[in-house]
Amino acid sequence: MKLLSVNVSLPKTVTIEDRTYSTGIYKEPVRGRVHLGGLNLAGDGQGDLKNHGGEYQAAYCYPHEHYAYWAEQLARDDFAYGQFGENFTTDGLLESEVCVGDTFRIGAAVIQVTQPRVPCYKLANKMGIPGFDKMFLRANRSGFYVRVLEEGDVGAGDSIVRISEDPVGMTVADVKAALYLDKQRSVAERALNLEALSPGWKRSFEKLLAKV
Repeated sequence: MKLLSVNVSLPKTVTIEDRTYSTGIYKEPVRGRVHLGGLNLAGDGQGDLKNHGGEYQAAYCYPHEHYAYWAEQLARDDFAYGQFGENFTTDGLLESEVCVGDTFRIGAAVIQVTQPRVPCYKLANKMGIPGFDKMFLRANRSGFYVRVLEEGDVGAGDSIVRISEDPVGMTVADVKAALYLDKQRSVAERALNLEALSPGWKRSFEKLLAKV
């Protein structure tokens, strides 16, 4: 497993179709090593702190394996690292194999998987494809957020080493499907046993269970 690229962006204001908003989704690769702190990477930021950032979304990882899938689906060949707004473009960390709660060492830092990513209209606008956020959600190729257990410097080319596996053993893909795709009660109940799951996702599962 390997870190292919570290991507950052400070928030900027954009206007698309008469809608103006602040966003940090336009990530660009960084050369050299970057400090990963408890809340974000050096030089990175979020435009909407209500829904992004914070301890449980300190960095966003996206598997480079999905680039080929989207290139085929969208008939495009113009993708660059950071294309989907990710901080870490990774190799070998698929959502079907990585579990919420798993911990990894990247460079001098230690991270823990906390939740899948849920896209919004800002991703669709960045891609220039109306409704792409919904397509992204249905594909269940979401990537995932992490929190930082040990701060440290990271850089492209670093190995990614799994330190521990979560005892519940629920993959990122299964957690995402349980809340947004399948919505099976038994799976949602299992997700609530994930100690590392972010508080926001726990609240969402509690709301789902109150309905089903």
